[in-house]
Amino acid sequence: MNLAFWRKKDGQPKKKKSALREWLDAAIFAVIAATLIRTFIFEAYTIPTPSMEKTLLVNDFLFVSKVSYGPRIPMTPLAVPFTHHTLPLTKSTKAYSEAIQWKYRRMPGFGDIKRNDVVVFNFPEGDTVALEEQNRSYYEVVRNSTGGRDAVWQHYTIATRPVDKRENYIKRCVGLPGDSLAVVEGVVKVNGVFETPPPDGERIYEVQTDDNQELNPMRLEDIGVGPDARGRGGYNLTPSEAAAIKQLEVVHGRVTPRIEPPNSDVWPQDPAHFNFSIDNFGPIYIPKKGASVQLSPATIALYRRIIGVYEGNDLKETPDGRFIINGKQTDQYTFKMDYYWMMGDNRHNSADSRYWGFVPEDHVVGKAWLIWMSYGKGGIRWSRLFRTIR
Repeated sequence: MNLAFWRKKDGQPKKKKSALREWLDAAIFAVIAATLIRTFIFEAYTIPTPSMEKTLLVNDFLFVSKVSYGPRIPMTPLAVPFTHHTLPLTKSTKAYSEAIQWKYRRMPGFGDIKRNDVVVFNFPEGDTVALEEQNRSYYEVVRNSTGGRDAVWQHYTIATRPVDKRENYIKRCVGLPGDSLAVVEGVVKVNGVFETPPPDGERIYEVQTDDNQELNPMRLEDIGVGPDARGRGGYNLTPSEAAAIKQLEVVHGRVTPRIEPPNSDVWPQDPAHFNFSIDNFGPIYIPKKGASVQLSPATIALYRRIIGVYEGNDLKETPDGRFIINGKQTDQYTFKMDYYWMMGDNRHNSADSRYWGFVPEDHVVGKAWLIWMSYGKGGIRWSRLFRTIR
């Protein structure tokens, strides 16, 4: 039997494609190729907020490497090409279908996340559409719920957005799985060792001058401090800018980092057991896959969301302080995934892990690699083009 009946016979003229067909074929090929590159190799992102200043500036355009940590297999594969979660020109129309949902899997990459890598990830707390529309935090609902925590869990499991369709965030990884992390007077301390703050990172400094006189704007401009650095009774400065201001005659070295007091908005929002601030935080243990922790009323706030949301267990807490996971009473839990601690380089102006906790490994998108374009008020920032990100 001839199975090659579809082949053209010798001498038969080859039918020429129309111009429309050629354009259509080229467009389909381009969409498929670009989608594969975007999904598995690298993707372009834009910096929308100042939380990473001055390491990254608003309107920096980045390439984010997917191969650095291994590309994540799409968990929501049915989606409109070149969109994230919402169709262009709409406010809430989904750009994806949940008809097919795959489990989290990641292909091999060039390495693992290292401490101080700048990482793009899906926002861990932004997974409930109902809460996003109300501009409310999951933890705020937990604190204010009158129906008890079970009512919150029930509400929280309604109308969730898939992990890979949640908002993209970019921060610096300062804590790895298995680390013990604390923040002491604004400086991160990991496993007993203080970090070296990012050289281009910012925090608020209080500046005292003779007779409380204003600093000369022109002198500040020479140092690199613009008018937008002034706010909240201090100056948002890099370490080098703070050192330069210390040398001004009207200052005489009176420049001190601001230390924020404890705040109920700081994670894990459990003032009965934790009295943290963004500048004095922890110590806490960052979960590692396969490691176990003891559960108690004093520690459950740290790991409740991991157990019940990120790792999909049925967690119940009794009034007398006992824990029932998937129908079995227990006083410990073994983690199924690795977790990370992410913080912005603009330490007093960053919504990061200090407000919403750990980042699960299945939320990690890739490593920020290269600034390919940047523009500000004065036009293109030529000095930032093709700068690698550290």
